[in-house]
Amino acid sequence: MLLQNKNAIIYGAGGSLGSAVAKALAAAGARVFLTGRNAGPVQKVADEIIAHGGLAEVDEVDALDEKAINDHINSVVQQVGTVDISFNAVGVDVVQGIPLVDMPADDFMSPVTNMLQTRFLTATAAGRVMMPQHSGVILSLTATPGGIGYPYTGGFAAACCAVESFSRNLAAELGVYGVRVVNIRSGGSPDSKVFADAIAAQPEVMAQVLRQMKADTMLKELPLMEDIANTAVFLASAMAGKITGVTIDVTSGTTAGLNYRVERVVTDK
Repeated sequence: MLLQNKNAIIYGAGGSLGSAVAKALAAAGARVFLTGRNAGPVQKVADEIIAHGGLAEVDEVDALDEKAINDHINSVVQQVGTVDISFNAVGVDVVQGIPLVDMPADDFMSPVTNMLQTRFLTATAAGRVMMPQHSGVILSLTATPGGIGYPYTGGFAAACCAVESFSRNLAAELGVYGVRVVNIRSGGSPDSKVFADAIAAQPEVMAQVLRQMKADTMLKELPLMEDIANTAVFLASAMAGKITGVTIDVTSGTTAGLNYRVERVVTDK
């Protein structure tokens, strides 16, 4: 197993992507410490992992609270000795669909502040633990607007860019200690809760939205949560031992260039 005997902390483990990554890390052999503001959804994830033979523990941790983060990670170290993987999938509220010229400053700045704050607090806490270990992997998550101009995404685009920059700089500082820092850029998974809720509320509108999103990709398919989770497992493993300081793009090619003009031509032979 790729992550046998590894200890992983997942922040926002009760959400769609957080839970998918937690399950994948556990399936790969890691002992996962699942956190969230509310224990209920996180406990359900832990129960599923345990039912499949994995190792999982749950704690209530506000990933915007520096003391709560530090207290928790120190308790994990006291319990198991090391923290080998840290992954932050905490979501923040975002106002979108409004032109930037019409958006109030507070609505623009809120996701930038909150998204960067939680990533900074959890990643630096992990860094302080991993430095004396001379090992460890710190993972974060952004989305398509981090790599391409994407209108009407409000402060979310700026937040993604800020997190990706922070990830690179932290990698540059921690690399000499053998600690890797990598960001994953997702293209938006149609099987995630945020999409599922939107589809249930507005099926016709979302059908058109998803068609356009797929058309924008090079592969004409959107990445599923499984794709993001598998990428996280790989990046956390020794197989990715020389990968650090970069954002791994899992957008099916969207941020390399919008590809809506290219269609597959089927010819009979």
